[in-house]
Amino acid sequence: MREGRDVSRRGFLAAGMATGGVLISGKGMAATKSKQRIATFRCDVTPPLGTPIYSGYKPLSVIEHPLLAKGIVLEDRGKRYVLCAVDWCELNNGSHTLFCKAVAKAVGTDPEFVAIQTVHQHTAPMADADAMRMAEHTAEPPACTPSAWIEAMGARIAEAAGKAVEALVPFNQIGTTTAKVDRVASNRRVPIGDGKIAVRYSSCKDPKLCELPEGLIDPMLKTVTFGMDGKPLVRLHYYAVHPQSFYGDPRTSYDFVGIARERLQEKEGVFQIYFTGCAGDIAAGKYNDGTPQARAELANRIYAAMEASVAATRFARSKPIRWSHTALVMTPRNDGEYDEATSRKALDDPKAAVLTRLGSASNLAFHARQSVPVELSALHIGHVHIVHLPGEPMIEYQFYTQEQRPKDFVAVAGYGDCGMGYICLEKSFAEGGYEPTASVAIPATEKIFRKGICDLF
Repeated sequence: MREGRDVSRRGFLAAGMATGGVLISGKGMAATKSKQRIATFRCDVTPPLGTPIYSGYKPLSVIEHPLLAKGIVLEDRGKRYVLCAVDWCELNNGSHTLFCKAVAKAVGTDPEFVAIQTVHQHTAPMADADAMRMAEHTAEPPACTPSAWIEAMGARIAEAAGKAVEALVPFNQIGTTTAKVDRVASNRRVPIGDGKIAVRYSSCKDPKLCELPEGLIDPMLKTVTFGMDGKPLVRLHYYAVHPQSFYGDPRTSYDFVGIARERLQEKEGVFQIYFTGCAGDIAAGKYNDGTPQARAELANRIYAAMEASVAATRFARSKPIRWSHTALVMTPRNDGEYDEATSRKALDDPKAAVLTRLGSASNLAFHARQSVPVELSALHIGHVHIVHLPGEPMIEYQFYTQEQRPKDFVAVAGYGDCGMGYICLEKSFAEGGYEPTASVAIPATEKIFRKGICDLF
């Protein structure tokens, strides 16, 4: 299975196609005098001890950190919007649709106004109830996270979001800041000459690979702060890196990004949420040898950037909210291991490795939903744009998104619906390397993905 793929699929709203595939809310609506309001929510989504979870699917034996779903509900001119980050590796296919619908119903809005992303830690569930249900119904089921438990967590998150609506408070300001992150991210695709690509994984002990340059990364952590009369109410942080230090053992952890997030919340007394950007080909391998000490250092560096970003907060008056979204059809691959018949054979083979069987189930789940468009969305408040993308997009897509409004503040969250796995550049398939081997979407996906990003603006 993939070193990092994050999945979430949302139902398609046909009305969205009335404006060239984009539906915008908040523009041209009847204005009201009601203030903008915000509420935060949080709930524990840690599996019970004994549950097989990614990445080794050994029975969970240690809860080093509880896994959390953290989000906000925004209200403006009679509409409500939800942004939520979940400390899971992925939330895939029909499970993502289910979660968005449940949260929307709980807060009194429509599913297209709900953005649920995963943070993508690898000491956490790969939540794809469609795939797990297929595995559960094989003659000799592999160890997997129960589909019923995954779906129950959707109801838990929805309940938390629904309760938050009862505690909405006014906000009238928004702050946007950035800070450089030192020695955390490095590109996983390392050129080694003659057009060849070496892979520098999330942890790397090869000194030759570690000595090579960071490569193409976005070194900036971005922070959006909602406030009221100079008082911060909640902060959203965005940074592009695989949040993996050491993993594969039967343990849950929100890893170095969660450690930094929770440390800052405890210190500042302000609710903190962290979103992972376009980190499909970005990992910490150059600076991570897979030891607990390395994880502590990575957490300290992320924390230092968060503190610097928070310290620079300068508020401006909040503007009316606009929400845009578009839907794309992503065609699944049908070559090699991605062929449906090959995937079904692997899933049904009791002698195949657990990761192989569950990866095949996930591929089949994506194929089964190939007629269901994948959604992209964005929250716009004046010059501030928060973009929510599916899959594991390569870092080039983060820069491309920012280029759509070069004079504005653009924050990008990846890891929404990831049934397609990595969203690579078309040329990546010819170059080789890790990511193209774990992408379920055809190479031509790049063109329609770029158009979808443009449509959001």
